[in-house]
Amino acid sequence: MRRNEPSHDDRRSPYVPNAAAHPWRRMVSLGDSFTEGVGDPDPNAPNGLRGWADRVAEVLASQVDDFAYANLAVRGKLIGQITADQIEPALALQPDLVTFSAGGNDVIRPGADPDDVAQQFEDAVVRLSSQGATLVVFTGIDTNFTPVFRGIRGRVAIYNENIRAIADRYDCIVADQWALKEVQDMRFFDDDRLHYNTLGHHEIARMVLRTLNVPNDLQPMQPDPLPLRTWRAARAGDLVWAREYLVPWVLRRVRHQSSGDHVTAKRPDALPVFIEAPGADRAADPGHPA
Repeated sequence: MRRNEPSHDDRRSPYVPNAAAHPWRRMVSLGDSFTEGVGDPDPNAPNGLRGWADRVAEVLASQVDDFAYANLAVRGKLIGQITADQIEPALALQPDLVTFSAGGNDVIRPGADPDDVAQQFEDAVVRLSSQGATLVVFTGIDTNFTPVFRGIRGRVAIYNENIRAIADRYDCIVADQWALKEVQDMRFFDDDRLHYNTLGHHEIARMVLRTLNVPNDLQPMQPDPLPLRTWRAARAGDLVWAREYLVPWVLRRVRHQSSGDHVTAKRPDALPVFIEAPGADRAADPGHPA
């Protein structure tokens, strides 16, 4: 497949055949661990993480000259922290493309009110849209497939409806994770069962590029089959997960700590993007083409 030829594998895609170069020259991404790239390790990347935003930026940079990219996202941040710490630096960079994902860490907390979180989201969108940049916002994933987060599915759905309404009011582009059925599969998630792994970030990058109507060569990746496990082995795995991930998460909440404490933005300045294989995997193949 040549670059700038569309892929026809996705039935949800709003993609319209497009031979023109995309219009963006400066992309800034704001958010939390999702946008920072947690779960997608790369020793050559800042903070040792790559992620969907880096992958999208690589593709965009490969198609035009003078493209620059900044990523201000920091893991563990609540929406109030993201708006307080990231919006003004983002606007100062004068982007023409902004991606904004926030509120997920708020919505998963016990007793969270998705309408209250959405009001903070709208306030942020008002500020981020003030300079006329294209603004991409994200719905949350449908959590029905995972026992860990199935109980908050309704809360996520309410938050998503708020996000769609806000996007409509302020002419934002919606990158719809809820509709992305491919990633509703634990094989697209890291061992912590919360963050996407390399395959997951790859699929999110593909979805964002479709949403932006940007032709690209990224192909769907099919994860390897899950190994067969007995009930006892599965429960043992659950205990390991609880010890290594759930208990530390709960303890951080009790202590009012965050995984993002002492972590700084990995790309605070809008800089050129190093391109080796735009958007694709530079390391060992984590799966195989579908």
